[in-house]
Amino acid sequence: MKSSQPISNPTGPKGGEHYLASRPGSFGVGPLTLGNRTPLRSGLQLTQTLPSPTQAIRNSLGALTLLLAGTAGAADPSALADARRLADLSIQELMDISVTSVSKKETKLNDSPAAISVITQEDIRRSGLTSLPELLRTVPGLDVARVSGNQWAISARGFNDQFANKLLVLVDGRTIYTPVFGGVFWNAQDLVLEDLDRIEVIRGPGATLWGANAVNGVINITTKSAKATQGTLVTTTVGTEDQPTTAIRYGGQLGTNLFYRAYVKYFDRDGQVISAGADAPDAWSATRGGLRLDWEPSTEHQLTLQGDYYSGTAGNQVNHPSLTSPTGFVPANLTAHNRGGNVLGRWTRTLSDTAQLTVQTYYDHFKQDEGFETVRQDTCDFELQHRFAPGERHDLVWGAGYRMTQVGTDGSFFATLTPSGRDLQLFNFFLQDEITLVADRVKLTLGSKFEHNDLNGLEIQPSARLLWTPTAHQSVWAAASRAIRTPSLVTQDSRINFAVVPGAPATLISAFGNPNIEGEEVFAYELGYRIEPVPKLSLDATAFYNVYDGVIEPVSSGAGLEATPAPPHALAANTYRNAFAGETYGAELAARWQVTDAWRLSGSYTWLQIRLRPTTAFAMESPQQQFQFRSDLNLTHNIELSSAVYYVDQVTPMLGAARVPVSAYVRLDLGVTWRPTKNLELSVHGQNLLDNQHPEFYSGKPAVRTEVARAVLGKVTWRF
Repeated sequence: MKSSQPISNPTGPKGGEHYLASRPGSFGVGPLTLGNRTPLRSGLQLTQTLPSPTQAIRNSLGALTLLLAGTAGAADPSALADARRLADLSIQELMDISVTSVSKKETKLNDSPAAISVITQEDIRRSGLTSLPELLRTVPGLDVARVSGNQWAISARGFNDQFANKLLVLVDGRTIYTPVFGGVFWNAQDLVLEDLDRIEVIRGPGATLWGANAVNGVINITTKSAKATQGTLVTTTVGTEDQPTTAIRYGGQLGTNLFYRAYVKYFDRDGQVISAGADAPDAWSATRGGLRLDWEPSTEHQLTLQGDYYSGTAGNQVNHPSLTSPTGFVPANLTAHNRGGNVLGRWTRTLSDTAQLTVQTYYDHFKQDEGFETVRQDTCDFELQHRFAPGERHDLVWGAGYRMTQVGTDGSFFATLTPSGRDLQLFNFFLQDEITLVADRVKLTLGSKFEHNDLNGLEIQPSARLLWTPTAHQSVWAAASRAIRTPSLVTQDSRINFAVVPGAPATLISAFGNPNIEGEEVFAYELGYRIEPVPKLSLDATAFYNVYDGVIEPVSSGAGLEATPAPPHALAANTYRNAFAGETYGAELAARWQVTDAWRLSGSYTWLQIRLRPTTAFAMESPQQQFQFRSDLNLTHNIELSSAVYYVDQVTPMLGAARVPVSAYVRLDLGVTWRPTKNLELSVHGQNLLDNQHPEFYSGKPAVRTEVARAVLGKVTWRF
């Protein structure tokens, strides 16, 4: 069939209207939706102490309110036109925004047969959030929990952990999922947030297009083209949790249709707090820089070359297991060092309005030195993708790829891998056909990924998605999918010494890898409904039922005596196995209401149930209920007020026989933004304003449990 939309220019539409651009083709190019602490050292002069929620709100807004009273009328109303382009869209226009992660081509959000949400650049700007993990809090259905000052646990539809192994994350088509632990090192991920085009989040399997480990969801982070970031950007943030953080970006033009941008960014963020209120030694700092080139030699060809390099440090307070300590552990404050870089190239050839060829390759290197163990990883990846319409009713996309990952590790008493290094190869092929059954009404999408990797062998991951659009303002979709989570090197090759129970002799609790372990399997069933009952209101509902088999966990495998490591001790052994099966099911609801031209409300509610058999002693449960409520109000033509409330239900992890609950919490964020001139933006944001501190996650690993503190920050952004 003929595409309802022509393939767009991947460098963005003319005139810099990048908010509505959805790049074609794509390898990850994709979506859009809508306590006393350290005093500030520079920048906006905010409060130094935050004794109560009321006082915190008053302090965070008071200084800026006084400033606004005398100068609000000085701004040029036209200065906000471009930045508010998305904010001024009607609800219907927001539902028509193009996304690419569901089908690897442009489709309207309302016509996408998947549970998908989009964080737009306007959402990022108004939120006041300063890191990628924190931005993901705004997505309905995602469970985002801060583990420490530089670590997060992020997942969808259950099974959350510091390394959530069922969620695939990509940046501009480059996977940042590591096969060592099975997850993402979030403290190695950072970008200039003003250069993000959007973040698409699919809740539910995306394995047919994106491959293994896209079991419970896909996060697809896309940066703007160099063409859409011309000129100079300088942004500085400072606050009770952020020491001066500065990013400088410059974009220019080298020749006809050849654009570039270069950037450098430095941040220094304070750590969290321990339960007694003292600062935890888990601060986080990093420096990174990068360059991107976008060239369009003709209307049929687009080329992109980009790269980044970073180096950072992250503190960590741990209780190391010890066979000689009378307590069974030795406390230590460690500093992790990470560094890495990547280079990515992509060529897109537009063959016609319904045909396109894309070739992408990248190299990625990172080294993560935790202070007691080190991981080195080098990845080379090549992918080809071809889309065409073989008939009036078909829109077919296929692709193939190869990836080589070299991994090396240095172990410690806590964790070792045997062998310490491995070379992992992955071959893949996918095919997907979108079939129009009834013109403008019913579409059926069938496809499958065929993937062979050294950790799990050959896997076939099919899906079927049906979309019915009975009217222009509503759609119903259903999906059935199979997805695989591959074993990690930890579950196959490791020995992990979790804890020591003091005694005579002491007992060492350990987990051992299993080279015969197989991948986890899920069969997922989803049903969704979207409607715009009136022009200023949209509703989105999804129900899901997932059946898991072969869930990998360490289970007891015996006890005995052991001479090494010295001194001799008792051993309580556990072995990673495909030990559990079960179901998760739930519902996700989201709504958006344009109350007036200047005021928009949005909210979401998530309900989740997890049933595993038999009951696992090491599984991390996820919150049963979550909701969030957001308000964005334009007080005047150049003053904005944003607020957000989050509720997260209690989480009870199982750590052996001990239950260590994480209490439910409510989080309140408030922010005020002022644009005194066309090129200058000032903002003040308060975060976690309802309490001095609260915990969000406990991993059960040697890291000491820390809590999230109340914070206030000021930001200055200058474009010229």
